[in-house]
Amino acid sequence: MFGWGDIDKFVISFFIILPIVTLIHQFGHFFFAKLFGGSLDMEIGTGKKLFKVGRLQFNRVYFYDAWCQFTDLKVSNRLTRSLVYAGGSLFNLASILIVNGFILAREIEPTIYTYQFAYFSFYYIFFSLYPIYYSNGHPSDGRAIYDTWRKGRPESDPLN
Repeated sequence: MFGWGDIDKFVISFFIILPIVTLIHQFGHFFFAKLFGGSLDMEIGTGKKLFKVGRLQFNRVYFYDAWCQFTDLKVSNRLTRSLVYAGGSLFNLASILIVNGFILAREIEPTIYTYQFAYFSFYYIFFSLYPIYYSNGHPSDGRAIYDTWRKGRPESDPLN
């Protein structure tokens, strides 16, 4: 049951753990875009810009939403584009396995925060790979992968 004593856990989970999971997801896209010779612009959050570091922009509502766009893959085919789209989920899955590996090796203790980290990571994996178009017309990562294999590229491609 959620009570007033849990507010601190909620604040830490929502305003620190969730943005960390978001960053991991976005850096998965970044890694694969760079691996295949492309460049990537990323925004963490929504609303007005807080600050920008290179091609990474943090917006005022940093804990809500994220977006990235890749361009100019030097190695561009269905597989490489799919890996860029799936990169976020692959990094989220890898991070879950790493954290759980540290827990199993007794290097870190399981806590509500490691639980929340895994929960938010699975949330990101599921909803990014669920093959839908969002209300703004952009495809989810899963839909972009589907369209890439079916049509050669997504109709509305937020990553390029």
